[in-house]
Amino acid sequence: MPSSSAYAKVNGLEMYYETHGEDDGTRRPLVLLHGGVLTVDLSFGALLPTLAQGRRIVAPELQGHGHTADTDRPITLPNLASDVVALLDELGIGQADFVGFSLGGLTALQLALDHPERVGRLVLAATHFAQDGYYEDVRIPDYSSPRLPSEADFQEMADAYAAVAPHPEHFQDFIAKTSTAAHAPLPWTADDLRTVAAPTLLVIGDTDFVRVEHAAEMQRLIPRAELAVLPATTHMSLMRQATLLLPMLGAFLDADAE
Repeated sequence: MPSSSAYAKVNGLEMYYETHGEDDGTRRPLVLLHGGVLTVDLSFGALLPTLAQGRRIVAPELQGHGHTADTDRPITLPNLASDVVALLDELGIGQADFVGFSLGGLTALQLALDHPERVGRLVLAATHFAQDGYYEDVRIPDYSSPRLPSEADFQEMADAYAAVAPHPEHFQDFIAKTSTAAHAPLPWTADDLRTVAAPTLLVIGDTDFVRVEHAAEMQRLIPRAELAVLPATTHMSLMRQATLLLPMLGAFLDADAE
């Protein structure tokens, strides 16, 4: 359960966000950015209790996701990143560390490029920088592929949306809008990645949406990047691999404190 939850008026949204944990005075706040069509809990529920020990966590739900109602505005990465920055301004947070998963990772990368001064350390989970970074059976969905969400995964997303969304009857429209955003060209080049200033940890599963070769290319392009490939891990199970992720995230995020 969050320490608190509230809504902030940012860029025409009533943006829902949760806070977890308390600052112990040695760590930057940590911002968690969830995956597409997911909620804070679905993306980070397995990690939050441990990550929140001695650390202030802010976990918003992006436009149209979870508790945050959609608007007529397109879902774009610059819009989503701008919303997160506006929320941090509202909360008086100048600089934070970020963990972004999938759509949240794309949003975190956009934010790191647009506002490098706001990012301490950056974790990009299941994040690509060009559309060909996804496997072919993900870009042109082959629903027999083990990489794609299962029927149970889709049901879990639908149930979570129905439980908390302001307008649960809009789920199919929201899916279509999010799918359009997911297939839009990504706004970065290899040269852009070379300008990422923050120490960066890239994490993917070995059966993820993102090709291992593409993640390795990102690791070469981002100046201070590390790469972890988790075994026996799909896109949907990546953020639930707490036994593997928590020691890795703890060591990476706490490196400055040490």
